[in-house]
Parts: sequence; C-alpha cells; structure tokens
Amino acid sequence: MMVEEEQISFRSDSFMVDGVEDYSHQIAEMVGLRNESNFNEAGVRSVLDIGCGFGSFGAHLSSKQLLTMCIANYEASGSQVQLTLERGLPAMIGSFASKQLPFPFLSFDMVHCERCGIDWEKNEGIFLVEVDRLLRPGGYFVWTSPTNSHRALRDKENKKKWTQIRDFAENLCWDMLSQQEETIVWKKTGTKKCYSSRKSGPSVCGKSHDSESPYYQPLNPCVGGTRSRRWIPIEDRTHWPSRANMNSTELDIYGLHSEDLMDDALKWNQAVHNYWSLLSPLIFSDHPKRPGDEDPSPPYNMLRNVLDMNAHFGGFNAALLDAGKSVWVMNVVPTNGPDYIPLIVDRGFIGVQHDWCEAFPTYPRTYDMVHAEGLLSLMTHHLPRCSTLDIFVEIDRILRPEGWVILRDSASHVEAARSVSARLKWDARMMGIDGNNDEKLLLCQKPFFRKQL
Repeated sequence: MMVEEEQISFRSDSFMVDGVEDYSHQIAEMVGLRNESNFNEAGVRSVLDIGCGFGSFGAHLSSKQLLTMCIANYEASGSQVQLTLERGLPAMIGSFASKQLPFPFLSFDMVHCERCGIDWEKNEGIFLVEVDRLLRPGGYFVWTSPTNSHRALRDKENKKKWTQIRDFAENLCWDMLSQQEETIVWKKTGTKKCYSSRKSGPSVCGKSHDSESPYYQPLNPCVGGTRSRRWIPIEDRTHWPSRANMNSTELDIYGLHSEDLMDDALKWNQAVHNYWSLLSPLIFSDHPKRPGDEDPSPPYNMLRNVLDMNAHFGGFNAALLDAGKSVWVMNVVPTNGPDYIPLIVDRGFIGVQHDWCEAFPTYPRTYDMVHAEGLLSLMTHHLPRCSTLDIFVEIDRILRPEGWVILRDSASHVEAARSVSARLKWDARMMGIDGNNDEKLLLCQKPFFRKQL
C-alpha cells in the first residue's frame, strides 16, 4: 500500500511478485485464452476469491467486467474482508471450516485460492467437494501456493499432499489444464456422464442432501447439483453485456416467463429513478432554502455498495446497472421467503440466503446503503423471536455514518418503522408512492454524529 496525498493506493498484493495484472494474464493463458479480457468469451462472469488479501485480484478483474466475491475468515484486526469492502469491492465473512457457504450449488464460474491457507488434502478432500458444489459445469478452480513449485515438490511431505489433492480432483471429474510455477488450473466437467464412469471418489448426492438452500448446512461429502436443471455449462449460458437477461429456456427452470422479468424491470427502473432523486440532504430540511444558497451535492459518488435485504428476483440490482450506477449489490433472500437465490446468481449477480434475526456476516460500518422492500411484512411472522428494533439495530451496525436506508412496505409497517428509526436518531422522512395507496416509502440517513442513544 502506498499513501498518495489523502488516499491509499494498492499497487498489488504482496504475494503476487509480478503484479496482479501479470498474474491474471497468466491464469487466462493457462485456461487457453489470449488474456484476461477474454474471460467473458469463455463463459466466466463471476469469481469466488478465497482469502483475497487486499482484494487486488478482484479489483483488477472488475475492470475486465468480472464480478468477484471475496470471502475470508473473521479477523479481529487487519481484516481482508473489511479492507476489500473499504475499497468498494464485494466481500463477506465466510469459512470452509465446518459449514457450507451460503451460496447455492452451481453459483460461480471460477473459484480462486491464492495462498488462502486451506489444507485441501484434509478430511478426505471435503473442502474440494465444497468448491465443486459452488462451481458451475465447465468452471475453473485456480490454486496458487508455494507448495506447488517444482522445488517445493521435492519435499516428500509436500509431494504426498500434492498427490492426494490431485487424486481428489480427478475423482471429482476435474481436468487439470495447466501447471505453471506455483499456479494450477483445473476445469470441472461439463457433462454428468463422468460421475457414473468413475471407479472411486465421492458419491453423487441423493435428493435429500442435494439442497439449493445451504444456509447453516454442514459440509457435505457428496457431489451436488447433478440433478438440477441448472446444470448448464458456462459456455452455453447467456453472456455479457446482457448478464441481467435470461433466455426462455433458462427462465423456464424457475417457472418464469420473459414478461415476468420485463414487468419487474419496469417497476425497479422507475423506483431507482425516484430513489436517486431523493438522495439529497435537502430532503431532511425543514426550512426553505434561502435565496443565493447552493443546493448541497447529492452523495452519488459516495455510494459504492448496497445491501438489498429482500432481493426477490434481483430487480433492484438490475435497475441500478441499467441506470449506469457504479455500485455493486449484495442481494439477500430471507430464509423465510421464496428462495430466488439460484435465479439471482444465474443472472450474474451476487446473492446469499440469510436469517434477519441473526447478524449478517460483515463488519460494522461496511455498507453505504441498505434497501428493503416488503421485508417488514415478511418478518412479522418471526415475532417475537426478533423485533423490528432488533432488525434496525443490525442495519445500524452495518451501515456507514451518513449512509442511507430505503424501506418500502405496507403503510402500517412503514409508520411503525418511522418511530423505531427515531429511537436510533436516524434522520427520516415518510413519503407516499404515486399510484399506490397501500404502500409507503421510508427514507432514512444515519447521522455522522448523534447524541447518546
């Protein structure tokens, strides 16, 4: 890291000796591409980066139109996740230790591990099975470790570990494409026939263990996703730049039609237009502007990440992209609502399941905006397990000072939420919605300084 005036510049991760640009270029060549700009042509749109360091790999790939999600263990200080979020990049706390990650199977086109500290040979390769669960057919697993170098493999213990990992990968029907220096690239099979022709390796999951809702589920030793209609090789999926759109065959998997997404898009495009016009300090001014006063600048350039607490189809995310907003969205589907996470990740977005009576896996003060439509109505069924105040306290924890909260719900729920926001000392305004008498909008801003609660 380099301090330049009032900003910190991230030149490269320290472990990437030749720099992140050369490193990503090397990976592209190992996959068989000219450079990393061609990842989209190979069907790679979303990447899971395990133990992401400064987030430099994801930052570089974002310039190539790839969406990279960083996960790392909780750290009391020097957090990789917190630092990555501060850079305006997608990240969340997650661990391979004992639970499945909160993503459905077949979620990512590439999983990347650069000195991520995971012992892939342990527990009969169950961590590799979890990677396989997350990878789409035809996806890539990129592993970079000093133990992979030719010099390191002269050590008998390193050689033994490498042999175990190689055998586990073969039993998962992965094809090792290339090994250069410390980096190895495997490609997951795009066909299901391989699993029936194997002589050894983990079994294919039965229906009872092949769940698309992995929230708090233990690591599963069987191969998942093979029964799903979502088993589509990455090369055959809808490509960029129209990643938010899906063809009729893909939509049929979810029982949806193109008109359903079109209607959803119209609704959210109008909502984003209205929301953006409200993001101004003037919305909270009780006094008329005096002649000659300049309007305060709306904080458009301060919005880098958005948490959508009840994402539905991911329409709010899609509308922000259509409007050209330079933000990324963490789409969350509540565990007590319809499970649209597979649809969201197949649209090329980031999404997880979450129980909003629990803490969200992120650090305090890490999101610029929190959005929720219909969440309060949905959470009514959780009373008295957790109250609206409990949910708002969690929002306050993860929201940055001067961050925004936009809630859209039934009039009665919004009116009740207005009084709760006052207890947290948020600036808040309640507004009606044109053409809709049943719902209201609550727009809040967390103050930079506030009196003791």
